[in-house]
Amino acid sequence: MNAHFPPLLSPSTSTPFPLTSAFPLHRISPPPLSTTANNFTSGSPSSPLCSQCTTNHPNSALSLPTATRTPPGNSLDHALLSLLRQRKTGEAWLLYAQSAHLPNPTCLSRLVAQLSYQGNPEGLSRAQSIISRLRHERLLHRLDANSLGLLAVSAAKSGHTQYANSVIKSMLRSNYLPHVKAWSAVVSRLAASGGDGPLEGIMLFNSVIKRLRRFPDPTLVRDSQPDTVAFNAVLNACANIGDVRKFLKVFDEMPEWNVVPDVLTYNVMIKLCARVDREDLLVYVLEAILIKGIELCITTFHSLIAAYVGFGDLETAEQLVQAMREGRRDICKILRDATNLEYPDDDENENDSENGLFEKLLPNLIQQSNHDPPLLQKAYAPDSRIYTTLMKGYMKAGRLTDTIRMLEAMRHQNDSNSHPDQVTYTTVISALVKAGSIEKARQVLAEMTRIGVPANLVTYNILLKGYCKQLKMDNAKELIKEMAEGSGILPDVVSYNTLIDGCILIDDSAGALAYFNEMRARGIAPSKISYTTLMKAFALSGQPKLAHKVFDEMLNDPRVKVDQVAWNMLIEGYCKLGLIEETKRVVQKMREHGFYPDVATYGSLANGIAMARKPGEALLLWNEVKERCRPKNEESCDSPSLPPLKPDEGLLDTLADICVRAAFFRKALEIVACMEENGMSPNKTKYSRIYVEMHSRMFTSKHASKARQDRRWERKRAAEAFKFWLGLPNSYYGSEWRLESGDEVNYQ
Repeated sequence: MNAHFPPLLSPSTSTPFPLTSAFPLHRISPPPLSTTANNFTSGSPSSPLCSQCTTNHPNSALSLPTATRTPPGNSLDHALLSLLRQRKTGEAWLLYAQSAHLPNPTCLSRLVAQLSYQGNPEGLSRAQSIISRLRHERLLHRLDANSLGLLAVSAAKSGHTQYANSVIKSMLRSNYLPHVKAWSAVVSRLAASGGDGPLEGIMLFNSVIKRLRRFPDPTLVRDSQPDTVAFNAVLNACANIGDVRKFLKVFDEMPEWNVVPDVLTYNVMIKLCARVDREDLLVYVLEAILIKGIELCITTFHSLIAAYVGFGDLETAEQLVQAMREGRRDICKILRDATNLEYPDDDENENDSENGLFEKLLPNLIQQSNHDPPLLQKAYAPDSRIYTTLMKGYMKAGRLTDTIRMLEAMRHQNDSNSHPDQVTYTTVISALVKAGSIEKARQVLAEMTRIGVPANLVTYNILLKGYCKQLKMDNAKELIKEMAEGSGILPDVVSYNTLIDGCILIDDSAGALAYFNEMRARGIAPSKISYTTLMKAFALSGQPKLAHKVFDEMLNDPRVKVDQVAWNMLIEGYCKLGLIEETKRVVQKMREHGFYPDVATYGSLANGIAMARKPGEALLLWNEVKERCRPKNEESCDSPSLPPLKPDEGLLDTLADICVRAAFFRKALEIVACMEENGMSPNKTKYSRIYVEMHSRMFTSKHASKARQDRRWERKRAAEAFKFWLGLPNSYYGSEWRLESGDEVNYQ
């Protein structure tokens, strides 16, 4: 997709949007109009959306009426249509907003389309408000495919990927097919997003393909059929999750739609090899491009360098860059020799499923075993992006000297394309900040200004993070001022998150709150990190109630999705003060929201219980942890609904410590046994010291009644077993243990 989605013009009209829908709608079966408009909002991705194409348009044009008088009926339609034809979208929106009546389908579709095409947050918000109004009035069927397609593209470009996804899916559920440029743009954005985005992109692609196959005549759905861009988008999703099988399935579908892989397809395949740790296959992908006669692009070499850097193979990356500098065309031979590759035999890979999949993707993996590696069609010189990628490898490996040396070498290149750019300098600044040389990083920033390479917000945010890590908050404030006054760059949510985190490091919760409020006053929406970082500030300063207020605000913010980290941060705030009852209420609320306690949650609870000195709560906590540690197939598990858990050493050690101090020796033995089963080494020295200090005289009284001694029998046995585990003198060896002379242990 291009950076801006162009209007699809009809040759016979001069209007910015055609009188008929440019994104054709294909109905598989006509849905009844009374059921086409169900719940559809920006937060409801599963609600259906139906649209109709309308071709009856008024031809007369009227001027914009005054704000105090809104024309009714047909007059409103004529006025709106005239404004929209003149591309006076803002005035058309005002006229629509002032009217209590809905315009006709043509005007509505044009207005949504032109608002979406503006490509700014205001236009997108206005278009979404029209969708919301139509939903409430059950008239969503008035919009055509062109408007809905442009709305999906605009939402995707603006970062509202899930909203865009909901628009396309709703069209599909209503038995309509969007234009390929619309649905492929959404797939592309989903593929590049984190979390489940790539999987959702694959599912959206499969949904479109499934509906396309229902048409016996492909010409009926020509505009919706996948093209190379669409296939590359979904292949990128498969590569991002490292699923070779899904990648091959999609790749094999390309001939069905008369789509031929291009160089970008194989660039994505390079990424796939990197995701699945197959460095040995990178050269085969390059050879496949050359064998098929596809013209290479510099991006292919960017991908190769990035892959080798990602593998930590800087030596091969350096050889590749050096070969490009020398203008060599035998890159494939160099890569073969550098990685000491041997072509696989059929017998060796007969039962290797992954190799079998790659053999289908790369037939040259076998076919070219007896041939010399192919030559490049021409020589390619490295550009600044390739040098910068190699520099990032140096930075990751801690090779600061090589990073600086590379920068100097780039400065003296004859080719202007190889000169350091904004990204190069930012990479160097990042390396210096990581090494703690913040002042040298400022010198690099000053040099950027001197030679006319403008620093961007990323550059300043890196420096800002460096100052905050070094607890130089005054310098950080000066840098924020320099950004705004000197460069005209305003801080973003990342900048404020960094400042809030810096305040936490110097124990300044008031300063963190001030930056949070300043960020919102500037109209910058807090992110999930903003909320959790501020919660951390209050939790660490012993103000859990304030942390809870921040959490509640986060919970009510529709732009932010509360995750496990936020719940754990809130729980930790209460546990640090030993407020167990409040913590238990938060944990119950967390369960109601569909989250289960994890190791971090239990660790905070254990620490809170220790602080509150409530060992009975520790027993309840251990019972829950113990049940979740058992294999799923054990019939004795009392909590089958809880997911399994692998405890860490900190959690178990804290629980064991509580039990030993409270003389719960049987439970202490269970916990230390769990530690040993999970490969942890319990601290016997610490537990021995606790036992000697607190329990060495527990059963030394000779005057206890027989009844009381009987009641203590089970407890005594557990104590003896624990002493046996510690290696202290105990009844198992038939010996007496005396802490001091005269302190005789009585086991009778």
